Amino acid sequence: MADGLTVTRVWEIAGPVAAGERMEIVDIELKREGGKRGRVLRLYLDKEGGPSLDDLARVSRQLSDLLDAQPDISESYTLEVSSPGVNRLLRTVEHFARFVGKRVRVRTREALGGRRSFLGLLKEVGESEIVVLQEGTEFRIPFALVERGNYEHEWSA
Repeated sequence: MADGLTVTRVWEIAGPVAAGERMEIVDIELKREGGKRGRVLRLYLDKEGGPSLDDLARVSRQLSDLLDAQPDISESYTLEVSSPGVNRLLRTVEHFARFVGKRVRVRTREALGGRRSFLGLLKEVGESEIVVLQEGTEFRIPFALVERGNYEHEWSA
């Protein structure tokens, strides 16, 4: 039987669990690490004010029970549930929208204006693009070209 553990499948199973705990899934990673150890399944969860260790432990227990009950998941894996950290990943329009007026780092799949890396103030978020102000220049970056985006915490603030 094929192993049914995929990122898409985990989103489907974990989404209701996270929502039930008033949290959102920021990202899910499923990677092979450590040679023969199997795969590592990482979920990054967030909520208003940030999740507590108790929040993360509760979701981890619930999700572990649900995944263990799936008959088509046969390969071993290690489950890790954590917060996205200070420089949290920005994946969706909604993620970016929450950080308008904040500093972000964006890497694009293709060069825009001769560069692929942008670090500056997130000025606008639209349905199809974001606007980043870097050193006095506005860069309009289509969402389709965003490879990775992160909030960049300003420690001096």
